[in-house]
Amino acid sequence: MKLPPALARFREILGLALIFAAAVIFSPTGSGGENIFLQPDNLTDILRQQAEIGIIALAMTLVIISGGIDLSVGSLLAFVASLTALLLVKWQPALGPAAHITVALLAALASAFLLGFLNGAVIARLRLQPFIATLATMIGVRGLARWMCDNANIDFGFGGHVSARFADIFSDKLFVIGLWAAAAAFFYVLLEYTVFGRHVRAVGENERTAGYTGLPIRFTKVAVYSLCGLAAGVAGLIHAARSYQGNPNDGSAYELDAIAAVVIGGTALSGGKGSIPGTIIGALIMGVLTNILRLRLIDTNVEFMIKAVIIVAAVWLQSPRKAR
Repeated sequence: MKLPPALARFREILGLALIFAAAVIFSPTGSGGENIFLQPDNLTDILRQQAEIGIIALAMTLVIISGGIDLSVGSLLAFVASLTALLLVKWQPALGPAAHITVALLAALASAFLLGFLNGAVIARLRLQPFIATLATMIGVRGLARWMCDNANIDFGFGGHVSARFADIFSDKLFVIGLWAAAAAFFYVLLEYTVFGRHVRAVGENERTAGYTGLPIRFTKVAVYSLCGLAAGVAGLIHAARSYQGNPNDGSAYELDAIAAVVIGGTALSGGKGSIPGTIIGALIMGVLTNILRLRLIDTNVEFMIKAVIIVAAVWLQSPRKAR
């Protein structure tokens, strides 16, 4: 099946519109007959709930456009959430609450950035396949997070405790949605209006040709993985605040959800092609679908199967097919 050229340009938007319409139709109703899905609180909840995956997916878009993949983001999220909880709960510096939170956030984000940098350096310098390099990081960082926390959750405090103040800020709905919007604007400008963005596309389209023309291939690869690590770190801060704890076992399969959002949004796994708006739409499609299935109390296993079908369909629609 091939969409007409006029519709192919808006494939992702049409997909979101169809999912949204189906959600409206199949939404349960409240006691007063109101459509629960269309309630403002529910719609903004979708945005907040998808922010973690959405922020990771923005950076993952650059990684995949450059011809790579990053399987370590879920472990990085768990590591940052655990490190943040450790610094806010266990560490007692002679600092005021604002300074304590600031230092903890900077330390957690710097760690995530450095782990992403490590991914990029190994891939660029040692010429290791991104799948293998980031798989190793995924395993190693998960183990590091568990060792750091002694295999235990670190729960936040209550009332005026510094961790509770942090959670109040980073779980606030408007703050989280605004953070996702700001990250989307940053990555959009970076990809579409900078020389670096053109380098990312060129490396993904044909790395050998990009090398012949003198483009900084190693720098580009290291940069996209560093940004992906940083994005996973930001998502980890949100995750820790929303769950009110640091759990080294969290973030499982987040890398798959992020990759799914990117692919559904039209980014080619072969590299060279993709867009930030498409990724945002892909994340929203996944969010709306998850929301309506849970409003209808659909079994989680069925939810996974439906998502699998949608991912396969999205990739199939994007794949070029030769005429028989």
